[in-house]
Amino acid sequence: MKIFLTLLRRELAAFFLSVTGYIIIAAAAFLIGLSFITLMKGLGSDASPLPVTELFYETYFFWLIVLLAAPVITMRLFALEKSAGTLETLMTAPVGDLPVVAAKFGAALIFYLVMWLPLLACLFIVRHFTNQTRLDAGTVGGMFLGIFLVGSLFLALGCFASALTRSQMAAAMIAFVLGVSVFALGFLARAVPAGASEWQSQVIAYFNLFDQMDDFARGAVDTRAIIFYVSTALVFLFLTLRVIESRRWK
Repeated sequence: MKIFLTLLRRELAAFFLSVTGYIIIAAAAFLIGLSFITLMKGLGSDASPLPVTELFYETYFFWLIVLLAAPVITMRLFALEKSAGTLETLMTAPVGDLPVVAAKFGAALIFYLVMWLPLLACLFIVRHFTNQTRLDAGTVGGMFLGIFLVGSLFLALGCFASALTRSQMAAAMIAFVLGVSVFALGFLARAVPAGASEWQSQVIAYFNLFDQMDDFARGAVDTRAIIFYVSTALVFLFLTLRVIESRRWK
């Protein structure tokens, strides 16, 4: 645990002591603010039957932020270490591969969650100016649980992409393609008719990211969605670990 915490502090310092980290946060804050300006113009002073959190997800700004931010956050995690030659030094130290992967992913996830903090201020501002009354702790908690789970999945994809190459740009592009592919599966899953019995249809239905996020935004927590996000993220983290371990066999 001490080794993991040391590596975690090292990775967090790389995020928060660099200009790039604050550019990412500023860009995300700008898009979040822009989404709520769009909401306020659309709603005016009329009350909406939907919670503010659910209205936010319907603007698709959320998915734009996730699809763009996850590759940028994760592209340097392993690719930069490889290109700089520091990954070999790190691996020859008395440090296991698992703590390295866990620390890098953990730091990326913490930074990702910090990036979303401006969303809280926007929620309360929109609630005030649009006479929203359905913003409660359960709704906000469900929304951030959804943000956490979706972020875990897309950041795990980014970690896997970064472990595959020495180029940060290549890692970002691979992560973006993987993320867009998962996003496209969400549209495919939405088109699957309810009650479809074929096992292929049932598997694809788990990728219905939009309905799952709508549920989280309403404060409704479905354990099946949680299991899907956690298990899929763990699969890609396991693949990342295997890629890193393969360097020892070369």
